[in-house]
Formats: sequence, structure tokens, C-alpha cells
Amino acid sequence: MSEGSVTMRHATLQLFALGTSRAFGASVASQLGVALAPHEEREFEDGEHKARPLASVRDADAYVFQSLHGVSGESANDKLVRLAFFGQCLKDAGAARVTAVAPYLCYSRKDRRTQPRDPVTTRYVAQVLEACGIDRVVTLDVHNLAAFQNAFRCETVHLEARPLFAKHFVERIGREDIVVVSPDAGGVKRVERFRASLSAALGRPLANAFVEKYREKGIVSGEAVVGDVRGKVAIILDDLVSTGGTLLRAAKACRALGATAVHAAATHGVFSASAAAMIADGVLDSVVVTNSVSPLPLEPSAFGGTLAVLDVAPLVAEAIRWLHEGGSVGELIGD
Repeated sequence: MSEGSVTMRHATLQLFALGTSRAFGASVASQLGVALAPHEEREFEDGEHKARPLASVRDADAYVFQSLHGVSGESANDKLVRLAFFGQCLKDAGAARVTAVAPYLCYSRKDRRTQPRDPVTTRYVAQVLEACGIDRVVTLDVHNLAAFQNAFRCETVHLEARPLFAKHFVERIGREDIVVVSPDAGGVKRVERFRASLSAALGRPLANAFVEKYREKGIVSGEAVVGDVRGKVAIILDDLVSTGGTLLRAAKACRALGATAVHAAATHGVFSASAAAMIADGVLDSVVVTNSVSPLPLEPSAFGGTLAVLDVAPLVAEAIRWLHEGGSVGELIGD
């Protein structure tokens, strides 16, 4: 048996991790009790690249880790192409099934037309991956679940970080009077699922609220809060944080209406350079993200001790175990 493979119930399981996702992939592999399968990645002077497995993948159940966020020197587009090409390379080499594990899936926010002749880029990403032999996509907390599921024709597995967030806040502020807040109307369903999980963990009912949000020509406005936050600890939940503007706007609105403390939770810490303004503002008592984007674009020290990063590797590892052994991931994620 080659390094990086283990026989479970069916085909041989092999795990590969590309580029900056290697550390995350190694952590997942460790949870499964295996090593990453060896592969080669080469860069050429003109910007092209080559990646190939260094062990046989014939008839294997192969998983490729590649979180599709941009990093210095490697854009989301670069990562998408590398994932697609490597997936096709594995199929050409005889892999029985190839699963792309993309904890952060690029272009998830562009899931519908908001202007005439707009692209629906979420669907285009699906077409690229499917055309290059990807049989299944595993991801975490996409922007719009229905749009994600409708975009793909291959099998999709959607994991959620809400149990991790619930556990975190139970331990941190479980005795406080809590209200769970969506920073816009579009995130109400996500917040309701989290509210239900947190309420069950605490054994008491919790309130929810949302902040109005309007976007016109790239300018975001709206600060009215629907729901009661006065005298409560507010937890603002979103799928990702980039500039921090949406979370900051919602946090200020909650503070203005009498919230005693405000915490922010977002699955994907994309953190653009301008997110430093959110950190320096001081309106948020804490910011919680997962390691779906790893390494973080900003150093944790830039948050002045307010940042917590939750590890989703055990969740992803358990999903892979269930998938490989033919179990129902729905039982794992509570569906």
C-alpha cells in the first residue's frame, strides 16, 4: 500500500492537498489516521504550472483539498484552475472517483443576475469543475445554499459550522441574555438555524433580529434593526467577512439600540486589507471565524486578542469518512 492511502470499506482512499491548503489537508488526514498522498507541483517561468500524483491512483477514491480564496501571488482563479486540472489528471490516471474539498468556494456570492447581462459565476464554477472530471464537491457554509445546490449537476455536500459556533458561544457567554442577529435580510434563514442550535445547546429560547441592508452601485446603507436587542448580548452571524463593513454596520446599529455587547461570527475569514478598520474601531467585543481560509490573510495579532479561530478539520474528516464508507452525511450534519 502506498504512502497516503488506506483501505477502508470500498476503494482505496487517497488524500491530496494543493498549495496553501496543504496544512489543512494534513490536519484532516491526521484525523483520519492517514498521511497525505504524495504529489508534485511545478511552476513555470511564464506563469503556467503542472501538478501530478506521485503514487498510483488507479481505482482510488481520491479527495483533493483546495480552499478557493485568493492569497498573495495566487488568486482564486489560479486556485480554481489548479484544482480543476489536478482533478482531471487524477481521472486520466485511473481514479474511480474524485472529490474536490473546497472549504471556501470562490464566486459563491455571485449566484444570480442583479443587472442586465450579469454573469451567474457560481454556475460557471460548477461547469468548470464538472468538465474536468470532478465527481463531487464538499464545501462549507456557502453564501446561498439553494443557488449552490442548483448550480452543480455532480454530487454536492454542504457542511455547516454552526455547531462549532454554538459550542464556542455557550462556553463564552452562555449565561448572558443573547440575541442572534443577521446583518441583512438575506441571512435570516442562516441565523435562524444557528439560533435553533444555540437555543438547544443552552436549553432556553433565544431571540433573533436582522439589520436592514440596501446596496446601490456598490454603496451599502441601512441601519434599522428589526427585533429587540436592548439589554442583550448580540451575536452577528454571517457566512464570510471580507472588508468587515457589513459586520461593522450591523454592530454599530445594535450598539445604538442598547446591546450590552456585540460579537461577530463568520465562517470564512477572507479579511481584505481594509478589514483592519473594523478591528481598530473597537465596536466588536470579539470576532470568530473558522480555518476554512488558512493561513489567514491578516496576522491574528492584528486583532488585539479579540479573534478566535475554530478548527473545522474534524468536521471535514468525519464527512470524508462517512462518504468513503457509504454512510449518510445527512446524519452527520443533522439533515
